[in-house]
Amino acid sequence: MKTSSPSPVGRDAKANGPAPRRWRRRWPWIAGALLGLLIAAGLWPRPLPVETAAASRGDLLVTVDEEGMTRVKHRYVIPAPIAGQLRRIDWKAGAEVEAGTTPLAVLETSGADFLDARSLAQAEARVRGAEANRAAAAARRERAAAAEKRYADEFGRLRRLREQGAISAQEFDAAEMQAATAREDERAARFALQVADFELEQARALLTRGRPGGGAAPLVIGSPVSGRILRVYQESERVVPAGFALLEVGDPADLEVRIEVLSRDGVVIRPGARVIVDQWGGAAPLEARVRLVEPSAFTKVSALGVEEQRVYVVADFVDPIERRPTLGDNYRVEGRIVVWAGRDVLRVPAGTLFQRGAAWQVFVVEGGRAVLRSVRPGHSNGLETEILAGLKEGERVIVYPGDKVADGVRVRTLSVAAP
Repeated sequence: MKTSSPSPVGRDAKANGPAPRRWRRRWPWIAGALLGLLIAAGLWPRPLPVETAAASRGDLLVTVDEEGMTRVKHRYVIPAPIAGQLRRIDWKAGAEVEAGTTPLAVLETSGADFLDARSLAQAEARVRGAEANRAAAAARRERAAAAEKRYADEFGRLRRLREQGAISAQEFDAAEMQAATAREDERAARFALQVADFELEQARALLTRGRPGGGAAPLVIGSPVSGRILRVYQESERVVPAGFALLEVGDPADLEVRIEVLSRDGVVIRPGARVIVDQWGGAAPLEARVRLVEPSAFTKVSALGVEEQRVYVVADFVDPIERRPTLGDNYRVEGRIVVWAGRDVLRVPAGTLFQRGAAWQVFVVEGGRAVLRSVRPGHSNGLETEILAGLKEGERVIVYPGDKVADGVRVRTLSVAAP
């Protein structure tokens, strides 16, 4: 019996027929797998964006920042030495005066300054007292001048040694402070001598006018020191009693800074501490040195209505007058008093540290993950903190870590904080 083989077309149809059905059965599984992969990729935790900063070495200053006012250091209020008719004072604040030559005010006494025997004896005693005061002021001036020369020579010698690296920075700073203090003491002694000369001259003039035949010409009142008129208390013509304040004179270039700080901050401030004077109107900060922390505090109500105990810190300018030619009396400034200074210390931004219990910790970025690490902080100025242990230079730490940042969490750097 003869059989016929299937045609090629039939074989191809039989071979290709089941394939589409098999793929149709597999498509749902493939689609489900792809959907699962997409869902897993969408739910897979992404790295948290964080801001980081590097632990670096450098200088660190811990300061007490407060507002202050400039003040003429040596000022003198010129009173009326005797009662009389004051002529109008045409001088204005800011006018230059010369000691002993510039007439500031004129008093007409019309012979009313003649003295009886008792008053004459008192006037003679005042002259002797003024002479003794002048002699003491001259002795203090000579002693201050000798000390100023001695410390200036010593500072010059130590400066050369410092340039050669033979002495430490602490010794050089101490010598600089001693030289500056001696220089200010000499200026104060010179001012006191000028005032003593003026008072002696006034006492002698009053004694001469108080004697019979002393004359009744108007009394001309001069300036005890060279400088400028700071204030005119009485400008119009009037009758004034003895001791009535007329003018105030001083040298506006001879300034000091008086900074008002909390009493708890004043405890840690020492004479000689560096002061950086900002916001005074110039392009660059000025340098000053603390001369005195006043021993008595006072109560002041803050802007929030809180009573605070405050104390004045007085500092002398170190920069020459050429750097501050327009700075005057009672000008507002901001002072940063340095209470601690460190050189080449390991530091990080203060916002990287947080406290858990008694331990201080940071998050360090290692291999794209946040790693919790305990550290031992040192001094801090509110912006940067010294790290004594727990970190190495160059390691990156997370700044202001949020609640989502935990130990082992994957992170990516969003931005880098400036050092």
